[in-house]
Amino acid sequence: MKISVVIPALNEAENILPCLHSVNHQPGEFEILVVDGGSIDGTIEVVRQHARVILSAQGRAVQMNSGARQTTGEVLLFLHADSCLPSYAFPLIERALADSRTVGGTFRLRFDRHAFLLRVIAFFSRFRFRYFHYGDQGIFVRRSTFEELSGFTEIPFMEDVDFLRRLRRAGRVTLLQQPITTSARRFVASGILRQQLINIVLVTSYLLGARPAKLKRWYEGKRGRGSSGTDL
Repeated sequence: MKISVVIPALNEAENILPCLHSVNHQPGEFEILVVDGGSIDGTIEVVRQHARVILSAQGRAVQMNSGARQTTGEVLLFLHADSCLPSYAFPLIERALADSRTVGGTFRLRFDRHAFLLRVIAFFSRFRFRYFHYGDQGIFVRRSTFEELSGFTEIPFMEDVDFLRRLRRAGRVTLLQQPITTSARRFVASGILRQQLINIVLVTSYLLGARPAKLKRWYEGKRGRGSSGTDL
Protein backbone atom coordinates (compact mmCIF):
# COMPACT_ATOMS: atom_id res chain seq x y z
CA MET A 1 0.00 0.00 0.00
CA LYS A 2 1.64 3.21 -1.18
CA ILE A 3 1.04 6.30 0.96
CA SER A 4 1.25 9.76 -0.58
CA VAL A 5 2.08 12.46 1.96
CA VAL A 6 0.89 15.95 1.02
CA ILE A 7 2.31 18.84 3.05
CA PRO A 8 0.99 22.36 2.37
CA ALA A 9 3.58 25.01 3.22
CA LEU A 10 3.93 28.76 3.38
CA ASN A 11 7.10 30.29 4.84
CA GLU A 12 8.00 27.18 6.86
CA ALA A 13 11.77 27.07 6.27
CA GLU A 14 12.48 27.09 10.02
CA ASN A 15 9.96 24.37 10.89
CA ILE A 16 9.52 21.89 8.05
CA LEU A 17 12.69 19.78 8.29
CA PRO A 18 11.62 17.77 11.38
CA CYS A 19 8.34 17.05 9.63
CA LEU A 20 10.13 15.77 6.52
CA HIS A 21 12.55 13.68 8.57
CA SER A 22 9.63 12.07 10.42
CA VAL A 23 8.18 11.00 7.08
CA ASN A 24 11.42 9.89 5.45
CA HIS A 25 12.17 7.55 8.36
CA GLN A 26 8.90 5.64 7.93
CA PRO A 27 8.95 2.06 6.66
CA GLY A 28 7.07 1.07 3.56
CA GLU A 29 6.35 2.60 0.17
CA PHE A 30 5.59 6.30 0.12
CA GLU A 31 6.09 9.62 -1.65
CA ILE A 32 6.22 13.18 -0.29
CA LEU A 33 4.86 16.26 -2.01
CA VAL A 34 5.34 19.65 -0.42
CA VAL A 35 2.91 22.13 -1.93
CA ASP A 36 4.25 25.65 -1.58
CA GLY A 37 1.83 28.54 -1.63
CA GLY A 38 4.32 31.32 -2.37
CA SER A 39 7.00 31.18 0.33
CA ILE A 40 9.60 33.97 0.42
CA ASP A 41 11.75 32.62 3.26
CA GLY A 42 13.65 29.86 1.42
CA THR A 43 11.19 27.05 2.16
CA ILE A 44 11.44 25.72 -1.39
CA GLU A 45 15.24 25.55 -1.29
CA VAL A 46 15.17 23.72 2.04
CA VAL A 47 12.55 21.21 0.93
CA ARG A 48 14.04 20.30 -2.45
CA GLN A 49 16.81 18.34 -0.75
CA HIS A 50 14.27 16.07 0.94
CA ALA A 51 11.02 15.97 -1.04
CA ARG A 52 9.34 16.88 -4.28
CA VAL A 53 8.02 20.45 -4.40
CA ILE A 54 5.12 21.74 -6.42
CA LEU A 55 3.85 25.30 -6.59
CA SER A 56 0.27 26.30 -5.98
CA ALA A 57 -2.00 29.24 -5.37
CA GLN A 58 -2.11 30.09 -1.68
CA GLY A 59 -4.71 28.56 0.62
CA ARG A 60 -4.40 25.32 2.53
CA ALA A 61 -7.39 23.61 0.88
CA VAL A 62 -6.23 24.71 -2.58
CA GLN A 63 -2.69 23.54 -1.88
CA MET A 64 -3.76 20.14 -0.56
CA ASN A 65 -6.04 19.53 -3.53
CA SER A 66 -3.25 20.57 -5.91
CA GLY A 67 -0.88 18.13 -4.25
CA ALA A 68 -3.39 15.29 -4.18
CA ARG A 69 -3.91 15.55 -7.94
CA GLN A 70 -0.21 14.86 -8.50
CA THR A 71 0.14 11.88 -6.18
CA THR A 72 0.13 8.20 -7.12
CA GLY A 73 -0.57 6.45 -3.80
CA GLU A 74 -3.63 4.47 -2.79
CA VAL A 75 -3.74 6.41 0.47
CA LEU A 76 -3.37 10.14 1.00
CA LEU A 77 -1.97 11.59 4.22
CA PHE A 78 -2.31 15.34 4.70
CA LEU A 79 0.24 16.64 7.17
CA HIS A 80 0.97 20.11 8.49
CA ALA A 81 4.50 21.42 7.97
CA ASP A 82 5.05 21.88 11.71
CA SER A 83 3.80 18.41 12.70
CA CYS A 84 5.85 15.21 13.03
CA LEU A 85 4.66 11.64 12.58
CA PRO A 86 5.23 9.00 15.25
CA SER A 87 7.51 6.07 14.44
CA TYR A 88 5.81 3.36 12.39
CA ALA A 89 2.90 5.64 11.50
CA PHE A 90 2.53 4.08 8.06
CA PRO A 91 2.07 0.49 9.30
CA LEU A 92 -0.57 1.83 11.70
CA ILE A 93 -2.41 3.46 8.82
CA GLU A 94 -2.19 0.30 6.73
CA ARG A 95 -3.52 -1.77 9.63
CA ALA A 96 -6.46 0.60 10.11
CA LEU A 97 -7.32 0.53 6.40
CA ALA A 98 -7.17 -3.26 6.28
CA ASP A 99 -10.76 -3.00 7.48
CA SER A 100 -12.69 -2.21 4.30
CA ARG A 101 -15.27 -0.27 6.30
CA THR A 102 -12.64 2.31 7.31
CA VAL A 103 -12.33 5.24 4.91
CA GLY A 104 -9.73 7.27 6.79
CA GLY A 105 -8.73 8.68 10.13
CA THR A 106 -6.48 10.87 12.24
CA PHE A 107 -3.88 10.51 14.98
CA ARG A 108 -3.96 11.73 18.54
CA LEU A 109 -2.23 15.02 19.28
CA ARG A 110 0.84 15.91 21.30
CA PHE A 111 2.50 19.32 21.52
CA ASP A 112 6.21 20.00 21.37
CA ARG A 113 6.03 21.85 24.70
CA HIS A 114 5.07 20.42 28.06
CA ALA A 115 2.92 23.11 29.66
CA PHE A 116 0.12 21.67 31.78
CA LEU A 117 -2.68 23.27 29.76
CA LEU A 118 -1.21 21.94 26.53
CA ARG A 119 -1.14 18.45 28.01
CA VAL A 120 -4.80 18.84 28.95
CA ILE A 121 -5.75 19.96 25.44
CA ALA A 122 -3.77 17.08 23.94
CA PHE A 123 -5.41 14.60 26.34
CA PHE A 124 -8.84 15.29 24.89
CA SER A 125 -7.65 14.42 21.38
CA ARG A 126 -7.94 10.75 22.35
CA PHE A 127 -11.72 11.10 22.26
CA ARG A 128 -13.79 11.13 19.09
CA PHE A 129 -15.72 14.33 19.78
CA ARG A 130 -15.50 16.63 16.74
CA TYR A 131 -14.19 19.60 18.75
CA PHE A 132 -10.94 17.72 19.40
CA HIS A 133 -9.81 16.86 15.86
CA TYR A 134 -8.19 19.15 13.31
CA GLY A 135 -5.72 19.05 10.47
CA ASP A 136 -2.66 19.29 12.70
CA GLN A 137 -3.35 15.70 13.81
CA GLY A 138 -2.87 14.48 10.26
CA ILE A 139 -5.73 13.30 8.06
CA PHE A 140 -5.37 10.07 6.11
CA VAL A 141 -7.94 8.87 3.59
CA ARG A 142 -8.32 6.31 0.86
CA ARG A 143 -7.75 7.93 -2.54
CA SER A 144 -11.06 6.53 -3.78
CA THR A 145 -12.92 8.15 -0.90
CA PHE A 146 -11.07 11.45 -1.32
CA GLU A 147 -12.09 11.55 -4.97
CA GLU A 148 -15.70 10.62 -4.16
CA LEU A 149 -15.79 13.57 -1.76
CA SER A 150 -14.22 15.85 -4.42
CA GLY A 151 -11.34 16.58 -2.06
CA PHE A 152 -11.21 19.52 0.28
CA THR A 153 -13.79 22.22 -0.14
CA GLU A 154 -11.74 25.21 -1.27
CA ILE A 155 -12.88 27.58 1.44
CA PRO A 156 -10.48 30.05 3.09
CA PHE A 157 -10.88 28.59 6.59
CA MET A 158 -12.13 25.47 8.39
CA GLU A 159 -11.27 23.20 5.47
CA ASP A 160 -10.12 20.48 7.87
CA VAL A 161 -13.28 20.60 10.00
CA ASP A 162 -15.40 20.53 6.85
CA PHE A 163 -13.51 17.58 5.38
CA LEU A 164 -13.60 15.50 8.55
CA ARG A 165 -17.33 16.09 8.87
CA ARG A 166 -17.90 14.85 5.31
CA LEU A 167 -15.47 11.97 5.78
CA ARG A 168 -17.45 10.69 8.77
CA ARG A 169 -20.54 10.53 6.58
CA ALA A 170 -18.65 8.43 4.01
CA GLY A 171 -17.74 5.58 6.36
CA ARG A 172 -15.80 4.61 9.45
CA VAL A 173 -13.17 7.15 10.55
CA THR A 174 -10.58 5.71 12.91
CA LEU A 175 -8.62 7.50 15.62
CA LEU A 176 -5.09 6.13 15.98
CA GLN A 177 -3.95 6.38 19.57
CA GLN A 178 -0.31 7.13 18.73
CA PRO A 179 0.21 10.90 18.72
CA ILE A 180 1.45 13.26 16.09
CA THR A 181 3.69 15.92 17.65
CA THR A 182 2.81 19.42 16.53
CA SER A 183 4.14 22.89 17.24
CA ALA A 184 2.59 24.83 20.12
CA ARG A 185 3.78 28.12 18.62
CA ARG A 186 0.31 29.59 18.10
CA PHE A 187 -0.75 28.74 21.64
CA VAL A 188 2.46 30.25 23.00
CA ALA A 189 2.06 33.40 20.92
CA SER A 190 -1.60 33.97 21.82
CA GLY A 191 -1.72 32.48 25.30
CA ILE A 192 -2.77 28.85 25.72
CA LEU A 193 -6.16 29.36 27.31
CA ARG A 194 -7.02 32.28 25.05
CA GLN A 195 -6.10 30.33 21.92
CA GLN A 196 -8.16 27.33 22.95
CA LEU A 197 -11.18 29.50 23.68
CA ILE A 198 -10.79 31.11 20.26
CA ASN A 199 -10.63 27.63 18.69
CA ILE A 200 -13.86 26.60 20.40
CA VAL A 201 -15.63 29.79 19.32
CA LEU A 202 -14.45 29.33 15.73
CA VAL A 203 -15.52 25.72 15.39
CA THR A 204 -18.85 26.31 17.13
CA SER A 205 -19.56 29.29 14.90
CA TYR A 206 -18.68 27.33 11.78
CA LEU A 207 -20.87 24.38 12.73
CA LEU A 208 -23.72 26.81 13.38
CA GLY A 209 -23.38 28.19 9.87
CA ALA A 210 -20.95 31.12 10.05
CA ARG A 211 -19.17 31.84 6.76
CA PRO A 212 -15.52 30.68 6.66
CA ALA A 213 -14.32 33.96 5.12
CA LYS A 214 -15.86 35.95 7.97
CA LEU A 215 -14.36 33.62 10.58
CA LYS A 216 -10.95 33.91 8.92
CA ARG A 217 -11.07 37.72 9.05
CA TRP A 218 -12.05 37.61 12.71
CA TYR A 219 -9.30 35.14 13.54
CA GLU A 220 -6.64 37.11 11.70
CA GLY A 221 -7.73 40.18 13.61
CA LYS A 222 -7.24 38.30 16.88
CA ARG A 223 -3.82 37.04 15.79
CA GLY A 224 -2.76 40.27 14.13
CA ARG A 225 -1.43 38.46 11.03
CA GLY A 226 -2.56 36.27 8.15
CA SER A 227 -2.94 32.54 8.00
CA SER A 228 -2.94 29.94 5.24
CA GLY A 229 -5.38 27.61 6.95
CA THR A 230 -7.34 26.86 10.07
CA ASP A 231 -4.26 26.72 12.30
CA LEU A 232 -6.17 25.27 15.21
